[in-house]
Amino acid sequence: MARSDRLFRLLDALRRLPPPATAARLAEELEVSPRTLYRDIASLRAAGARIEGEAGVGYTLTEDPALPPQMFTRMEVEALMLGLAEIRLAGDPALARAAETAAARIIATLPERVQRQALHAAQEIYRFEPRQPAPPHLGLIREAIWAECALDLRYEDNAGQSSQRRIWPLSVVWLDKSLMLLAWCCLRNDFRRFKLHQMSDVTQSDESFRPRRVPLLRAFHTRLRGQGKAQIR
Repeated sequence: MARSDRLFRLLDALRRLPPPATAARLAEELEVSPRTLYRDIASLRAAGARIEGEAGVGYTLTEDPALPPQMFTRMEVEALMLGLAEIRLAGDPALARAAETAAARIIATLPERVQRQALHAAQEIYRFEPRQPAPPHLGLIREAIWAECALDLRYEDNAGQSSQRRIWPLSVVWLDKSLMLLAWCCLRNDFRRFKLHQMSDVTQSDESFRPRRVPLLRAFHTRLRGQGKAQIR
């Protein structure tokens, strides 16, 4: 991990963890040795960060009072908490963890009154029929979309026919009970929609389609709007 990234993560941990955060807890969070952590604390202090505490006691980050606290209306807080709660029920452990840390960061920056509104929101999410767990290759697909790299996979369509495909992944769509991938299919030389649970043997290739993802996705959405409700292939 680059040192600048580590220092950013340390600041973030100081904001999120209950103060005072011990050196052992911070070192565990950053996956570094206590000696490295002490050096990073000294570096942040030298750069102007107001960090109170010491070894054996714990550390507290004092935010700059010149900066205004992050502010949301009550309805915005409700919307944020509902959205993050929905993500936690999406069936993807990686997204669930991201939602937890995002909520902690947001709440930590709010004034005390608004923090209470976020912690005790008036609305909650509950699913009688939980969405099925995300397939193991979802993380690989996400990485390929970000990197704009082609994927090789085997796909079984709704009729039970299996075929080998190379695709350019564009976007994952979360449906009510399943996941769908919008992609450019190199076999069909056209846009296609694939159900993630009908994919297997998914691997990332060396082929890059950068920087074509955004214009392709726009063109796909334009076609979908023209077709209306179309069949998922």
